[in-house]
Amino acid sequence: MPEEKKPMFDGTIVTLIDEDGKELVFEHIDTVEIDGVTYVALVPAFDSPEEYIDSDGALELMKMVPSEEDPEESILSSIDDEEEFDKVAAAFEERLSEDFDII
Repeated sequence: MPEEKKPMFDGTIVTLIDEDGKELVFEHIDTVEIDGVTYVALVPAFDSPEEYIDSDGALELMKMVPSEEDPEESILSSIDDEEEFDKVAAAFEERLSEDFDII
């Protein structure tokens, strides 16, 4: 069951590097813990309001996992398991639906 917290839209900017080495910039929307795993919801960060309006506004859902180089550090990783992704997406949808229009 998701831990109950108010969404943390704090404006934190996160830079991720994709498998091709390209930097992608996101804004942190919320964090939730489910079954002892921490998940974050991010949206692409844009330089202008027009870019945001033109985007699809889709959330990027990621989970925190231990770094292979330093297990004391955590990194963001994609959620590859479809069942896990669906559970996490439903939790974020429920939490964020009060503050955002979820389609």
